[in-house]
Amino acid sequence: MNIHDLARHLNISIGTVSRALNGRADVSGETRKRVLDAAKRLGYSPNQSGRSLRRGATGMVGFMVIANRARALKGEAFFMTIFDGLQSVLAKHSLDLVIYYCGADQNPETYVKRIVQRRLVDGLIISQTTRIDHRIDYLIRQDLPFIAFGRSRSGGEHSWLDLDFESVAAQSIDHLYRNGHRRIAVATTSDDVNFGQVYLEACRAELASRDIRLTDELIIRGSMSEAGGYNIAERLLALENRPTAVVVVENSMAIGLYSKLHEAGVPPGRDIAVVGFDRSLTNGLFLKPSLTQFSLSLVDLGCWLGEHLLELIEAKRKGSPIPFARKIWPLEMVVGGSTMSLPASGDADSLETSPPEQKSHFKLGARPTEASV
Repeated sequence: MNIHDLARHLNISIGTVSRALNGRADVSGETRKRVLDAAKRLGYSPNQSGRSLRRGATGMVGFMVIANRARALKGEAFFMTIFDGLQSVLAKHSLDLVIYYCGADQNPETYVKRIVQRRLVDGLIISQTTRIDHRIDYLIRQDLPFIAFGRSRSGGEHSWLDLDFESVAAQSIDHLYRNGHRRIAVATTSDDVNFGQVYLEACRAELASRDIRLTDELIIRGSMSEAGGYNIAERLLALENRPTAVVVVENSMAIGLYSKLHEAGVPPGRDIAVVGFDRSLTNGLFLKPSLTQFSLSLVDLGCWLGEHLLELIEAKRKGSPIPFARKIWPLEMVVGGSTMSLPASGDADSLETSPPEQKSHFKLGARPTEASV
């Protein structure tokens, strides 16, 4: 039943029914009660699209995810945890979270334009930002509050949140250097996702600060998947002068790396040190030996996204200055058995592994850092 049917049933005008349903003061209490009782009894459901257009709000917030077929299940697990924190904030304000899943064969910029032009949401979060991301350039020109989950070289002032890849690189290189490693490889992404480049450059800078040059042969690129990590291990093992350690930008890659290293009889933590990344996606503690990696709270990260997006939406509603914010989210190293100390003699049989798990001495503190702009 629609509003026309309800008005016809009650034999009153559509305008009167609309005003009664929306609690307008120019409708008598008796008429309002009659309309509401009939709507409930007859199962009337308002046209939300029409109401949204009239009110200028949808009551929904969007989160855009770009499909990665190589790691679909694990990728979705990462975002699902963020969604949990985000929805917990939105629910307090009677807002709903809508996931927009951009297929691997779709153009992300075209996809975003469709969301905006159809006025489907009150605010939007985009993820998996690229070095030059035209979605950001487009959204800055639109009257829609948005946050980029990831940095980019695109666009002017806008809000974004990203993981602290620089600190992860600093902690990883420092830990390996203190354990005697000098020939360290970097396993990063083969696509244009910006965090892979940010991480690579941070590792390069950390090594350079210790007078170590990161040569091209020690930069190994692969897909963000177990297969990608397996292929990276094959290429590392084929090097004439094999590195003693490798840092990996994503943990599903680390699983594939482990698989190939064990298969080749070059066990991690004994013949080569391995440092992973985010334990919230793939808990490397279950690998043998346990993976040295980093911890963070994705639920808290999702809460921050929700709270700040609400600030942007409210500022737009009031016509207030936009409270742009940038946040670098901290991670803390958890040392596992995959990073051994190199003996001065170079005798592989005397290598010592780290304790199964311990918190690193290198930490940023309990709270995220934030810079408002």
